[in-house]
Amino acid sequence: MMQQYLALKSQHPDVLLFYRMGDFYELFHADAERAAKLLDITLTTRGQSAGQPIRMAGVPYHAVEQYLAKLVKLGESVAICEQVGDPATSKGPVERKVTRIVTPGTLTESSLLAPTRESFLAALDIAGGVAGLAWISLASGELRISQLDATRLGAELERLRPAEILCAADFALPAALGVAVKRLDAWQFDATAASRELARQFGTADLSGYGCEGMERAIGAAGALLAYCRHTQQSALPHVTGLRVERESEFVAMDAATRRNLEISETLSGAESPTLFSLLDRTATSMGARRLRDWLHNPRRDPAIAQARHAAIGALLDAASPLRYPRVQELLGAWSDVERITARIALGSARPRELAGLRDTLASLPALHAALSASAHPALEALAPALAPADEPLAELARTLHDEPAAMVRDGGVIRTGRDGDLDELRAIQDDCGAFLLDMEKRERERTGIANLRVEYNRVHGFYIEVTQGQLDKVPVEYKRRQTMKNAERFITPELKAFEDKALAAGERALAREKALYEELLAALNRHLALLQRIAGAAAELDALASLAAGAEALDLARPEFTTEERIDIAEGRHLVVESQVEHFIPNDTSLARARQLLLITGPNMGGKSTYMRQVAQIALLAYCGAYVPAKSACLGPIDRIFTRIGASDDLAGGRSTFMVEMTEAASILNNATAQSLVLVDEIGRGTSTFDGLALAYAIARHLAEGVRCYTLFATHYFELTQLAGALSNVANVHLDAIEHKDRIVFLHRLEGGPADRSYGIHVAHLAGIPKEVVRAARRHLAELERQLRPGSTQPDLFAAAPEPPPERSYPALDALEEMDPDAMTPKEALEALYRLKKLAE
Repeated sequence: MMQQYLALKSQHPDVLLFYRMGDFYELFHADAERAAKLLDITLTTRGQSAGQPIRMAGVPYHAVEQYLAKLVKLGESVAICEQVGDPATSKGPVERKVTRIVTPGTLTESSLLAPTRESFLAALDIAGGVAGLAWISLASGELRISQLDATRLGAELERLRPAEILCAADFALPAALGVAVKRLDAWQFDATAASRELARQFGTADLSGYGCEGMERAIGAAGALLAYCRHTQQSALPHVTGLRVERESEFVAMDAATRRNLEISETLSGAESPTLFSLLDRTATSMGARRLRDWLHNPRRDPAIAQARHAAIGALLDAASPLRYPRVQELLGAWSDVERITARIALGSARPRELAGLRDTLASLPALHAALSASAHPALEALAPALAPADEPLAELARTLHDEPAAMVRDGGVIRTGRDGDLDELRAIQDDCGAFLLDMEKRERERTGIANLRVEYNRVHGFYIEVTQGQLDKVPVEYKRRQTMKNAERFITPELKAFEDKALAAGERALAREKALYEELLAALNRHLALLQRIAGAAAELDALASLAAGAEALDLARPEFTTEERIDIAEGRHLVVESQVEHFIPNDTSLARARQLLLITGPNMGGKSTYMRQVAQIALLAYCGAYVPAKSACLGPIDRIFTRIGASDDLAGGRSTFMVEMTEAASILNNATAQSLVLVDEIGRGTSTFDGLALAYAIARHLAEGVRCYTLFATHYFELTQLAGALSNVANVHLDAIEHKDRIVFLHRLEGGPADRSYGIHVAHLAGIPKEVVRAARRHLAELERQLRPGSTQPDLFAAAPEPPPERSYPALDALEEMDPDAMTPKEALEALYRLKKLAE
């Protein structure tokens, strides 16, 4: 047995090998030690190999998925080794083989996958500054490729968030990615061989029909990806029937920092809510939720795509429509995850209850198709053909599958009675067991005179006749002892043994027959994979649209408009995430155009500058995703990229300070932004000296306004920058207002024209709980700094010439106070001194 294990392990040296033995998956040697630590299971020893104890650990086969989930989450891969031989006919160890390899990027089991998030496996190949990228979701079968500049690879990986990456052995990936990495030999990325294999997979002569000419790096990556998936799944992947080319020019580009700052599906602290996705996700199916997440992360530049979605949302909100969004959600409410079930059908791993869910889903198609066809809205009617009744796969499922099948085929009770005559006959033998036992028990009691004789069955000992100790003298000679109990004996007779053989054989044969019929059903459904994928795609799109319609009505969102003019006009815009967390949100307008391209935003700390900037970007993002937006109205011109430079922290692992991170993000903006980009810059230059920071902020703002000429929101506490509005005609000053009352400050969160006159930083420090004596000292020091740097002004002018030093002045009251010794004074002398000081002060 160990020889068999070691031979299999040698074929999979870099993964954990789960070796099936009876009701357990066992691990041995180093695998056992590693699994024991990772899974917190017992490590034991048994026997010896090469003179050393064999270390082993195991997990029950019926609970294996929970252990696989934990290992995959830790970035481990596992080879599943099953018994494929017949123990009854095997000489020596039962034949075993690895039936699949579970890796972080090749998951298809529903219990191992997040229902609302895709799990991507990516492969990349880089040469000559060009990166080829391919990625696939095995749970859906959709394969995509892209070829881009190697410097953009980080942003693309941040967009995809793959669970596992395949790359050449000598390629250095950034450790900060935190992704499982599989190293492959360089020859596996050969583009010529990849083209042949991909064409063979798709059943085409070549790849000319997919628009991937000149994308050798991406095709090589796709070939490596396909080979790896075939190897891990031990399958031909029949649900992977084509590829889609994605080009940067199709999407509104966002880098990693922008995705974090806009809180699309993850908050700044890493939580799943509140985010744009959590607020808008009102989907009825997990397919719809995944589609909605994809739309939010991948806004398309072509406004026609967004406008088509806006039209569909409008139709679902139309009060006069016979098909409003609540009816759609009602029709889709009971749907199964057709997309992932289809993938598991293709891989031969779909379970009976999943197929039952698919059957019930397909049975509801006629009602949905009729509702779409009668909607009287072209945007909804366009989805009707893909959601037409699927009669053939439905008939196959209804004819074969039990109404409520068992969870697993091995449990029996999966195939419908009447589907197969042989199976019905075998089941009849099993069903007759109860009647046979009762009849035999009655006959044997009468024949032997043993009134309490019982004929029964259990899984361990099979069929038996039980007689108590007091009646053993009446036992006939043909009874053969099977088991001795404390107060009874159990026997077997030739008649009972013959029935046992027949019944047990019938049970085994029935299970084998059910398995064969189930595999026939999967094979029959494989002929309809393309149809099922179309149904899944259309249903996911409809569900996502209904979710956006529901969100639009609940959150008071408006339909945005697009224009070919270069401008962004937003009336009463709101920040959807912040609004959900506060009692009353103050909306603000935004107007950007060629004559007003850069807004210099000043105002107090906590006044809402960052929130205002983010809401403009969120509105632009939502509009190009095809969603309604949080505003009274919005009209947007062409936008190709969204950049944000908001907040920064140390990158300790990468050896970068806060200021270095800030400058790196600024460099990315300056090098990649175009005239159609939307750029958000918040308080740049804070991480260095005041003069260095101010000089950099001034130069960056000026370059964005004069050189790049992009839409820019530039928040700063450097009030000297507000002078740019006088020097450049396309720069305007705005501020978030606040009111000071005594030592308190009230933030109005209202955007007003012109610059602010102060930052109120000390007031915010007081609100934060800084000790009063520290706040008082800060106020005194601020007054002194203001007096020294710019007499008569509340803000220093660092661009102005240095002022002349003030003339020396004498202060008689202070001089007299310094000469006094209060401890040596009598009360009368102290009172006289006080009057004298008052007179000197006057």
